[in-house]
Amino acid sequence: MTTTMIEATNIVKVLGEGPARVEALKSINLSLVGGELTLLMGPSGSGKTTLLSVLGCMLSPTGGTVEIRGRSTTGLDAEELAALRRDNVGFVFQSYHLFPTLTAAENVRLALDVRGGCSRMARIKAEKALATVGLSHKARAFPRELSGGEQQRVAVARAIVGDASVILADEPTAALDSENGHAVMMMLAEIAKDPTRALFIVTHDPRIMPFADRILRIEDGRIVSDQRGGGRTSPLRALKYAS
Repeated sequence: MTTTMIEATNIVKVLGEGPARVEALKSINLSLVGGELTLLMGPSGSGKTTLLSVLGCMLSPTGGTVEIRGRSTTGLDAEELAALRRDNVGFVFQSYHLFPTLTAAENVRLALDVRGGCSRMARIKAEKALATVGLSHKARAFPRELSGGEQQRVAVARAIVGDASVILADEPTAALDSENGHAVMMMLAEIAKDPTRALFIVTHDPRIMPFADRILRIEDGRIVSDQRGGGRTSPLRALKYAS
C-alpha cells in the first residue's frame, strides 16, 4: 500500500502585480506517493520551479492547499513552515549549494545540526548517508577537492540524512556530464525504491526519462500530461542515458 507524502489541491500561484502579473500555476492537482520517482518536465517559464517551490514550502500558494504527510500548510506562519520543511523535505539543487569551507561530512551534517540534538548521532547519520551515495572515502574532502558528480552526491546525502519524506530536486543532472549524470540518477532511482520516500525531479533532461516511475508535463502553469514511466531502470535501459 502506497502512502501519500504530498497532496496538492487546486494550486494557484500568482507572481507580480499590475501589468507584470503572471498566473504561474493554474489549478494544479498532484499527489506524490512513497516509493515513486516522478519527473516534471516542460519548457522554460512553464511553472516547473514555481511548483517545486510551492511543494517544498518555499513559496505559499495564492490559492489551493498543500498537505505534507497529512498536515496542511494553510495558515502556518514562516516559522511553522520552516519547521515542516526541515522535518519532511530534502532539497537537491543544480548548483549543489555546498559550503566551501566545510568538508563533505560537515556539509551533510549541517542538515541535522539545524535541528539540534545529539552531535554524535548526527555524525553517525552523516557517515551513513555518505556511505549510501558511495562517498565514505571522501568524508573529509572539501568541495573544491570533489568532482561535480561527487559534489552532487554529497548534496543528495544531505537531502536524505534527515529521513525526509520527500526529496525535491531541481535539475540535478544539468551541470553534470553524461557519466556523472547517469551515476547520480542511478543513485536517486535506488533511493526512490524506499516506500517511505517520494522523489520529485524538475528537469529539462530527456536522458533521465527511463529512470522515472511517472512523468508529468507542464505548460503555461497547467499539468497537461501524466504518464507512467519505465521506472526501476534496468542496466540496458540506463545505458541510453550516456548514448
